[in-house]
Amino acid sequence: MMDVVLVGCGAMSKHWLDAARQIDGLRIAGLVDLDAERAKARAREYELSGAVIGTSLDAVLDLTKPQAVFDVVVPAARRDVALSAFAHHCHLLTEKPLADSPDNARAIVEAARSAGRVHAVVQNRRYVANVRRIRRFLDSGAIGAPTSIHADFFVAPHFGGFREEMAHVLLLDMAIHTFDAARYMVGGEPVSVYCQEWEPANSWYRQGSSASAVFDLGGGRLFTYAGSWCATGFRTSWEGIWRIVAERGSLLWDGHDDLKAEVVLSVRDGLFDKTEAVDVPPLDPADRADGHLGIIRDFMHAVETGTEPETRGTDNIKSLAMVFGAIESAETGRRVAIAG
Repeated sequence: MMDVVLVGCGAMSKHWLDAARQIDGLRIAGLVDLDAERAKARAREYELSGAVIGTSLDAVLDLTKPQAVFDVVVPAARRDVALSAFAHHCHLLTEKPLADSPDNARAIVEAARSAGRVHAVVQNRRYVANVRRIRRFLDSGAIGAPTSIHADFFVAPHFGGFREEMAHVLLLDMAIHTFDAARYMVGGEPVSVYCQEWEPANSWYRQGSSASAVFDLGGGRLFTYAGSWCATGFRTSWEGIWRIVAERGSLLWDGHDDLKAEVVLSVRDGLFDKTEAVDVPPLDPADRADGHLGIIRDFMHAVETGTEPETRGTDNIKSLAMVFGAIESAETGRRVAIAG
């Protein structure tokens, strides 16, 4: 049995608790929130009558002595939560982004290493079935090595609350999902980025609701990102719309269920090479999917076996570096090198 304290009982905690209730061997031993009434409401909603409720993470950890902490707080509080968890010898699974600044991200990753604790990030788009299928298909070499990766993200949510007041809101709060998926699907490592942000006249956000970026992912691979959180009409999937161009063909994914690929034939018809459709194989039984559920299970397996989870902090910090590189580029108007 793994006892866990969840800290941060806002709207996002429901996704965590919905997944946690489906996992045998996992017990929510405590709930922490600055608003005690909100924590109590979550306990009632999920029938966690035995959970310790509190406003101080340290105090609840002292009482419950759990094996792990689930961090669902706002990014600005993430470093303090991480340091408290590691000081109490807890493993840590955290909501994205890993941190609210490069310095805090490095501090958290180093603290996990020093404490010898498992530290992972809920980068749940990696656990989308079609993201897994794309990675496996590209690795097979069916259309050759990827050369150009393009993602468009156009969704217009009215969140209210802190997001609408954030700086760099699209890049900092959402784009990391797309950036991490691009890294994962093509096996790339970020080298540099040029990015521009703007605030359209129709926006209801304070700053940074729209952005366009070009990343060098190494090995001759470029990744373009175009996104907006205020483009009403013709909404894309939350996963975006993807086109991946490779040496011998292309792959298209609408972010939902339409996933298709074409391979180049050794025949030319006038100006153009002929192509034919090629099947993208179904999800492999070895692929871990299921969003939050898959990530929590992966995290628990890592704790139990001493292995490293796929979304470990030491890897996820590279996706976060893409975010902060894009922000720096948008602020300075120049291409920015991304540290490995």
